[in-house]
Amino acid sequence: MSKSIKEILEIIEQNNIKMVDFKMVDINGQYRHVTIPAENFSEETMKSGIGFDASNYGYAVVEKSDMVFIPDPDTAVIDPFCEIPTLSMTGNAMIIDSPENRPLPQYPRNIVRAAVEHMKSAGVADTMLILPEFEFYLFDEVNWSVESDCIAASVDAKQSYWNSANNGLGVIVPKQKNYHIAKPFDVSYECRSEMCLHMKDAGIEINYHHPEVAASGQFEIEPQLGEVVHMADATMMIKYIIHNTALKYGKTATFMPKPIYGEAGSGMHVHMLLMKDGQPVFSDDNGYAHLSETAHYFMGGLLKHIASLCAITNPSTNSFKRLVPGFEAPVTVGYATSNRSAVIRIPAYAKSPDKRRFELRNPDATCNPYFCYAAILMAGLDGVKNKIDPHANGWGPYDVNLYHLSDEEKAKLRHLPTSLDEALDALEADHDYLTAGGVFPEELIKNLIKTKRAECMELSKIPHPAEFDKYYNL
Repeated sequence: MSKSIKEILEIIEQNNIKMVDFKMVDINGQYRHVTIPAENFSEETMKSGIGFDASNYGYAVVEKSDMVFIPDPDTAVIDPFCEIPTLSMTGNAMIIDSPENRPLPQYPRNIVRAAVEHMKSAGVADTMLILPEFEFYLFDEVNWSVESDCIAASVDAKQSYWNSANNGLGVIVPKQKNYHIAKPFDVSYECRSEMCLHMKDAGIEINYHHPEVAASGQFEIEPQLGEVVHMADATMMIKYIIHNTALKYGKTATFMPKPIYGEAGSGMHVHMLLMKDGQPVFSDDNGYAHLSETAHYFMGGLLKHIASLCAITNPSTNSFKRLVPGFEAPVTVGYATSNRSAVIRIPAYAKSPDKRRFELRNPDATCNPYFCYAAILMAGLDGVKNKIDPHANGWGPYDVNLYHLSDEEKAKLRHLPTSLDEALDALEADHDYLTAGGVFPEELIKNLIKTKRAECMELSKIPHPAEFDKYYNL
């Protein structure tokens, strides 16, 4: 339900709020913020907004870079990590060029909202529901150095197998044996439970949390299905809560896709379904896995554009250290039921018509969630518009473990990009589906490619410690 300015002022008064914090999102999907004293907050604040320089957020805007941020009262939540009582809101960036202003086309929240409007105007659906799964690591210590005389990184988790000689209590988790492990080995249970309670207070309903596969402190928190714009906001808040609660418990959280060599990577699988007039669009009792023709076309769009999507859903060089065979990470372009080796998996347990869906398994949480979810929606809509049949295109269904195929059979399959550079090449060649309806501005796509290519070039120049192991004594 939409909150009024009167309700926001009541929250401020009833909770003795001293500061109002406005959380904005930069091009990389990180929070920036501006804070005002609560007594300065008024109806005029909600109307006129807060000024900011968009160029400092990474947006190469054609317009003048001075923008205003208009808070969305429906996102108001009391920040549990501020000692001084603080009310927090996110919202939308606007261009100051008319009495009403207009949305900044490059701003992430505006893009996902535009994608939803594009879906509605196409008549495909009126609501997209998504469920992102959040995998992350909790370490007791992390250190890194990128200097001329020292290129190194180290992490520690006290329950990890590598501490068996100095743990002192024998509470050790064997390598890759952490999945659903119970106390006393699950040493961060209270920390994660508190995370979930904070999420609930922020209006984010949670299905569950649990230890994930990697013994060095990997975990998962899964929210419930939610409307795509709300879940993009929720993704930012979930990451904020996880990082800050971890620090309270003397730990550090990371969503890096592959922080540990030889252990499982962390993804952000995105479950999705569409609704129209309250009815499920993806459900069909007679379809493969009980999914409708529209659902299959939607999957076809995702699979057709998956290489270019990776530049947005997996936008770090570290992302592609996770997308390798052997760790339940997807590497094959295809779809199947209950098969984690394909990039699209249809969960067999989603049996009721209003829950029938599929998940895209390649994304990770280094992405900007607004760009990620909007790009997924636009790729799927392109599949529906052009009736891209994944079966007719040879993309499945693959109801076998794709890792166990012969080399000859594997050679027939199409695979995900193996590097960020390769994904950027694909995005450069294939992005018309993103710019359809003006949802993703062309200048934003160019800016993302330019920024990420520079990032790849910078990292390619830095010697890697493993290179010393391979080449130092040659």
